Amino acid sequence: MKKYRVNVNGTDYEVVIELIDEAAASLQIAPEPAASHWSGEKILSPLPGTILDIKVSKGDAVTKGKVLFIMEAMKMENEIAAPRDGRIASINVSKGASVDFEDLLCVIE
Repeated sequence: MKKYRVNVNGTDYEVVIELIDEAAASLQIAPEPAASHWSGEKILSPLPGTILDIKVSKGDAVTKGKVLFIMEAMKMENEIAAPRDGRIASINVSKGASVDFEDLLCVIE
């Protein structure tokens, strides 16, 4: 094992690194990323805000441009529209919910 001092943004950290057999290191395989629970196109929040209204229900057929959500952000009401035709597979927020940037709003299949 070897000790090193690393400076990150002006703060010193002491780290210990263990040397392992090179053959064993080359055999280690990174795990596969977890499969997404949702299939279809994810509609994400474009900015932080509050969901004022949900204009669709699970199972509804939607066309490109149809308003899915009304969201208040930065003291303005914003319409979140469907990017393509499809069917609403899930709605992942509720009316009045606070959302952050890129929170999952719904999924369109």
